[in-house]
Amino acid sequence: MKKMKRIFTLCVALCTLLTGFAQTDTTGKQNPSPKDDTIRIGGMIIIRKAGSKEREIVKDKEYKMKNRRGEKPSNLTTNWWIFDLGFSNYQDNTNYGSTAAQAYAPGSNASWFDLKDSKSRNVNVWFFMQKLNVVKHVVNLKYGLGLELNNYRFKQHIRYLENTTAIPDPPRVILDGTAGRSYEKDKLAADYITVPMMINFNFTPNRKKGFGLSAGISAGYLYSARNKTVTSDEKKKKAKDDFELERWKLSYIAELALGPVRFYGSYAFKSMYERGLDVKPYNFGFRFSNW
Repeated sequence: MKKMKRIFTLCVALCTLLTGFAQTDTTGKQNPSPKDDTIRIGGMIIIRKAGSKEREIVKDKEYKMKNRRGEKPSNLTTNWWIFDLGFSNYQDNTNYGSTAAQAYAPGSNASWFDLKDSKSRNVNVWFFMQKLNVVKHVVNLKYGLGLELNNYRFKQHIRYLENTTAIPDPPRVILDGTAGRSYEKDKLAADYITVPMMINFNFTPNRKKGFGLSAGISAGYLYSARNKTVTSDEKKKKAKDDFELERWKLSYIAELALGPVRFYGSYAFKSMYERGLDVKPYNFGFRFSNW
């Protein structure tokens, strides 16, 4: 009996103690300490401290971790205004003993059309190029539109003649043998509007300046041709004509990307002349492009 009373008394004391703790906690919640007020507006946080009318403005900065592998490339990307700077040349397979060659350039031989290699330039201006994803951005279709500008500088003093007669197949090139005349410049310019089409292999698709290879063909249309000479007596003189150059120029083309450095090259299917000469032009040089 006494043992039961002791247990009862202990339970009453324990309940009384717990009730006291509960009252203390409730009292704390009923009288909370004053807190600061905060307001967020865009990228700013305005803080008004408790018991004060002053406000403090804090700029909220967010930091984003960049993806080390780069953003996923788009399925179709466009590159505007690409420039090529290189050299123009050709492979001359002409049989100068043939009737056709002598009709086009009477008295000609292989040395007539020898070029000053370092001064025969090629400049290409591509209005745009597009790259279309085919297989996981590794295999792409690449195409564009632009101008090919070719300047062939000759060692010999030859002249291209405009066709001012109704005679079929008149001579178009002669060797200038005027006594006392010296040449400072003698060049043939042939300019084409061109559409390239290539298969592109991008070995590093997640890098902007990666490594890749492109190969395909291009179709160009001759829109301008001229022979420009600068001599001691005539100064500058231009002859504008097509000189019976082939209107269409079909070429094999290629491009090599080595990080930020890019190279290009082209080689024509057939001769650049309609008759007489068997001359296949080619170009090579540096390409200035974003990709």
